[in-house]
Amino acid sequence: MLLPYLVGIALALAVSAYAMLIGLDRDRAFYATVVIVVALYYVLFAVMGGDARTLIEESVITLCFLIVATVGFKRNSWLVAVALAAHGLLDLIHGSVVSNGGVPPWWPAFCMSYDVTAAAFLAWTLRRSPALAKPGNQTRP
Repeated sequence: MLLPYLVGIALALAVSAYAMLIGLDRDRAFYATVVIVVALYYVLFAVMGGDARTLIEESVITLCFLIVATVGFKRNSWLVAVALAAHGLLDLIHGSVVSNGGVPPWWPAFCMSYDVTAAAFLAWTLRRSPALAKPGNQTRP
């Protein structure tokens, strides 16, 4: 069961490095969008599981991440990094918070690895160029 962790880490590093290489991450919306998308996967899994109650629970959780991602995009990208890391932590305990029959067994390990690695990459980027955290500062040295 080590493979989901390794693939999550590798993909997060690859996507983050590629986004940096081609300049996608210069737009502060990039990582905020990643937060929203990774949170939405659990809603998709709830639809696949076919349980309306689970769909509502997952939607409420996703809404919380959407709000933090939006505020982080508008005010400070450090909130986006925190939201990514928090989603990774949620992945660790997700099964005990929400019973979602649509979640593949390997998903929490993969998603946690991806989220935490992407959050670390974003934090590294923000520490290298602190001005990138605030709106209006798009240029990386």
